[in-house]
Amino acid sequence: MITILVIEDNDDIRENTCELLELEGYKVIAAINGNTGVTLAKQQLPDIILCDIMMPEANGYEVCIALKDDPLTSSIPFIFISASVEKKAIDEGISLGAVEYIQKPFDPQELFDALTRCLNIG
Repeated sequence: MITILVIEDNDDIRENTCELLELEGYKVIAAINGNTGVTLAKQQLPDIILCDIMMPEANGYEVCIALKDDPLTSSIPFIFISASVEKKAIDEGISLGAVEYIQKPFDPQELFDALTRCLNIG
């Protein structure tokens, strides 16, 4: 079973995203902030990580850098999910090693398509 770590500080968005993924058959781990997300990623080694950018304690960029700098987690596909549509934000996320950038609010099919591309499934 494919395990996905969702790092999102907004309770509603996190819970809805997790439920959506679970209904599609994924195992989901949820983190309420960036620091917790980094810890869970290193402990659980998920198959893919979905991460918000604007969060307390550690923002999504800091999370991405921390995980890409660690040999244990550096190869895990990382997808940013953010409300920001600024090209600068998207470019920065991709330059840090993210493989996808999804704008919130997103269509569930957009998320599933991105997961399929990242995991080479389907």
